[in-house]
Amino acid sequence: MVTLKDIAQKVDRSVTTVSRALAGCPDVSKETIRIVREAAQEMGYVPNSMAQRLQKQSSDTIGVVAPVSSKGYAEPFFCEFLAGIGEQAAQFGYDLLVAYAQEHNEMGIYRKLVSGRKVDGFILSRTLVDDPRAHYLHSIGFPFAAFGRIDGMQDYPYVEEDGEYAMELVAEHLVSRGHTRIACICPPQSVLYSKVRLEGLRRGLESRGIRLDPEMIGMGAFDQEDGYAHACTLLEHPHPPTAIVGFNDLIAFGAINAGKDRGLRIGSELAVTGFDDIPMAAMYRPPLTTVRQPIKEIGQMVTSSLIDTIQEKYSKTGRDGLVAESHQDTVSHRQLLLRPNLVVRNST
Repeated sequence: MVTLKDIAQKVDRSVTTVSRALAGCPDVSKETIRIVREAAQEMGYVPNSMAQRLQKQSSDTIGVVAPVSSKGYAEPFFCEFLAGIGEQAAQFGYDLLVAYAQEHNEMGIYRKLVSGRKVDGFILSRTLVDDPRAHYLHSIGFPFAAFGRIDGMQDYPYVEEDGEYAMELVAEHLVSRGHTRIACICPPQSVLYSKVRLEGLRRGLESRGIRLDPEMIGMGAFDQEDGYAHACTLLEHPHPPTAIVGFNDLIAFGAINAGKDRGLRIGSELAVTGFDDIPMAAMYRPPLTTVRQPIKEIGQMVTSSLIDTIQEKYSKTGRDGLVAESHQDTVSHRQLLLRPNLVVRNST
C-alpha cells in the first residue's frame, strides 16, 4: 500500500509537505500541490479517511435526529427533505447520520453524538416555539442549521417558508370561491410553523371580513388519520364548514376522505386545501389544491448553510491544525425566507 512517505521520497519533499499538499492547504504553493497530487494519482495512493478524520478531530458527518414515536417524521415530506440533505452532504464530502430516538430521550441522543464527536453539526426540522435542541446546541457553540425559525433566537442559520404569506394566498383563493365558513386542521401550536400558519390564516380571513371561528380549528393533527378524525368532528358541527384548510397534504387527504364518506362532492360542496405539494397531491382524487414548497431543495439549502457554518468554525478555531476555506458570509446571509405559491386543482 502506498504511503505518504513513499510519495515524499518520489517528489523529494517532506512527509508534512506532502500531507498538506494533498489537503490543499493555502500555505503550500500551487505547483507543489500539483506535483504531489499527480504523483499520488500515478502511484495509486488511497487516503485513509478514518485516520484523516481522527487527525482532524472531525467526522465529516451531518446529523439528523428523528423521534421514533413522533408523527411527522415518517411522512413523505420528511423523506423528500432527507433526500435533499443527503444529496447536498455527499456533494461536499459529508456523510449523513440519521439517529432515531425515543421522544423522552431525544436530548440524550444529541448529547451523546456531540460528546462522542460523531457529527460535525445537526440539521433541525419541525422547530418548536421553545426548542430545547436549538438552545442546547447554541449554548455549547455546536454548529446547527434549521428548517424553520425559533422564537427568541436570532444568530443561527435557517431556511423558512413564509407561512403567513402562504395562508394569505389560501384565504384569498377560498374567499374568491364564495366560502365564508372556513375551518382548519393543524398540528399543535408548540410546533412553530403551525403557529405561524394559523396566525396567517386568521389574518388573511380577517382582512376579508371573515372571522375564524375557534370551533372551526382542529388542533393536534399531523397525518391522514388525524385529518380524517378532525374533519369528521368539524363536519358534524351544527354549522359545518364549506372549506377545510389542512396544514399539510396528509391532513388534507384525511379531510377529503371524511367528506367523501359523508356523501359530499369535494370541490363543490366541500373545498379542501393542503400544504407541501407532495407527489401524491396531484394524483389524489380529486387532485389537491395545495401550497407548493420545494421540499428537496429546502433540504439542500439547509445543508449548505450548515456546511458553511461548520467550515467557518474550523477557520476560526483551527482545531484540526489546518485552515479550512471559509465562505466569509455572516449568519444573517444564511437566513432565507422563501415565498411559496398556491397550486390550484380540483379539490377547491
